Amino acid sequence: MVQSINTKVDLVIEATSHTGVSDYGKIMIGDKGFEFFNKRDVRKYIQIPWEEVDYVIASVMFKGKWIPRYAIQTKQNGTFSFSSKNSKKVLRSIREYVDPNRLVQSLSAVDVMKRNVKHVFKKG
Repeated sequence: MVQSINTKVDLVIEATSHTGVSDYGKIMIGDKGFEFFNKRDVRKYIQIPWEEVDYVIASVMFKGKWIPRYAIQTKQNGTFSFSSKNSKKVLRSIREYVDPNRLVQSLSAVDVMKRNVKHVFKKG
């Protein structure tokens, strides 16, 4: 059985981890870190201490009405992408432990295309 790193839990919610193949489970946000536990396989879990979190990147659609995915970028281990039933609630509880300046909005598809077009014309 996996031992949680949290001593106090703020939020537990159904979620999906998008690392490789999508895994269904629960997200637990507490005083020591962010945790994802797989629903079927107890050996598949993700534990990220708050000291290790570099950025939290949210994909925002329709001016904040819908947040389909968010990612946690760590200082050493890369980026972990998640989605949950109530993403706004998750991001609010993360904001208590992570500096709000470290919660950023990801680029939209239109912004990525604009950036690529500018880059092509800048070269030539």
